[in-house]
Amino acid sequence: MSVRHFLTLTDLSPQELERLIHRAIELKRRHKAGLIDEPLKNRVLAMIFEKSSTRTRVSFEAGMIQLGGGSIFLSPRDSQLGRGEPLEDTARVLSEMVDAVMVRTYSHQDLETLAHYSTIPVINALTDDFHPCQLLADVQTFVECRGSMQGKTVTWIGDGNNMCNSYIQAARQFDFHLRICCPEGYEPKQQLMDDYADRITLIRDPAEAVAGVQLVVTDVWASMGQEEEQARRKRDFAPYQVSPKLMDHATKDALFMHCLPAHRGEEVSEDMLDDHRSVVWQEAGNRLHAQKALLEFLIVGSPAQTSL
Repeated sequence: MSVRHFLTLTDLSPQELERLIHRAIELKRRHKAGLIDEPLKNRVLAMIFEKSSTRTRVSFEAGMIQLGGGSIFLSPRDSQLGRGEPLEDTARVLSEMVDAVMVRTYSHQDLETLAHYSTIPVINALTDDFHPCQLLADVQTFVECRGSMQGKTVTWIGDGNNMCNSYIQAARQFDFHLRICCPEGYEPKQQLMDDYADRITLIRDPAEAVAGVQLVVTDVWASMGQEEEQARRKRDFAPYQVSPKLMDHATKDALFMHCLPAHRGEEVSEDMLDDHRSVVWQEAGNRLHAQKALLEFLIVGSPAQTSL
């Protein structure tokens, strides 16, 4: 079987993604019941980090341990990547030593280069362009709380960043409609919006964008690498803060999500994360189980069908 990578959500079919979400829910249920699943016994994940992380590192490391395997943390400071070894060479070497590679980096092109030369699965744990692992956790959370996302309407409020880009792709892969609400000049790349024009609507007014939707999602106004733009972004995004008052425009059973870390008082009000509609802690925890299902799928293939 040819190697499978997970660089964006489009690397898996809608059917595969649906099975993955249900497997994540099953793995979570079994873990909380104290049951042990070790399909990755003696398997090793290399984790390359060029960007700092809490949730990504902990969830992948804990996930590999829970599935019976292990992981190796690599940063530019303590690997040959920091001394200029070509990505092509790193890919070939790691392919001889480990079973999969997880990468959290800036350049999506670098990730694609690594995948091109790897004979083992490569997983995008965040680039400047996409964050597909977070979307797996988000969808899992919605399914656990409200059922299928098919036919639902989701509002993204904030920067047209990597999370927004992955939500655009998710709209087609999981069959929902996405409203994007951002100030002028902060839209996702035009080509991506053109490619998914049938799935997205651009709305400038936050109250209008949230009206009647089932899920509201946001992210920090300045991502890693954009710190020097912080002051300008705070001015431009000030009207786009998500608060309980804004959420009141959504449906009564609407959910709120944020990939975290959050800046209270900026993209979210001081009380939003603790609002009864917020599922951010469940969402964060689901990174563990969604990625366990992904690792299992990529390294050993689909598990036997399990009933939920």
